[in-house]
Amino acid sequence: MKAVFDKLYDRYHQDLFQFVFYMVKDKQLTEDIVQDVYIKVLKSYSSFKGDSSEKTWLFSIAKHVTYDYFRKKKRTSQRILDFFDWSEKGESIPDQQALPEEIAIQNDELKRIYSYLDTCTLDQKSVIILRFIHSFSIKETADILNFSVSKVKTVQHRGLKTLKKHLEKDQKGGEI
Repeated sequence: MKAVFDKLYDRYHQDLFQFVFYMVKDKQLTEDIVQDVYIKVLKSYSSFKGDSSEKTWLFSIAKHVTYDYFRKKKRTSQRILDFFDWSEKGESIPDQQALPEEIAIQNDELKRIYSYLDTCTLDQKSVIILRFIHSFSIKETADILNFSVSKVKTVQHRGLKTLKKHLEKDQKGGEI
């Protein structure tokens, strides 16, 4: 079992940690939730049938454990906290070829997009994070979230529409 755990940890820990962190935005809480995910994985690995990839299965468990956390805290109807804490180091590594002005503009745009993720529903936010930050396919996203492919497409479309509405509002000076 140790070999299985080591393999999963080595292959997927960084992506798993980021996924949970994007949802809860607290490093300590992320560590606690990820630990719970690994405990659940170890307890249930023998029942893994291979119907999906290990990564999809692992992220599905992470989604459930994270959602359970929010349910326990009765926060399912509230938005998740800020997407990133921009005051900490490591926000992103700019392209070495970009000019300082371009980097500043890109960082401002990313900050706005990340902040507007809070205007999305939990499902929309989950889909957008999995699809555009972790680059999962629509099928993988559907498997992780236990949605149909059609639902992923619909939720993604609505989430992107919400983000676009707020970005356009910003460009027009706050008026929609």
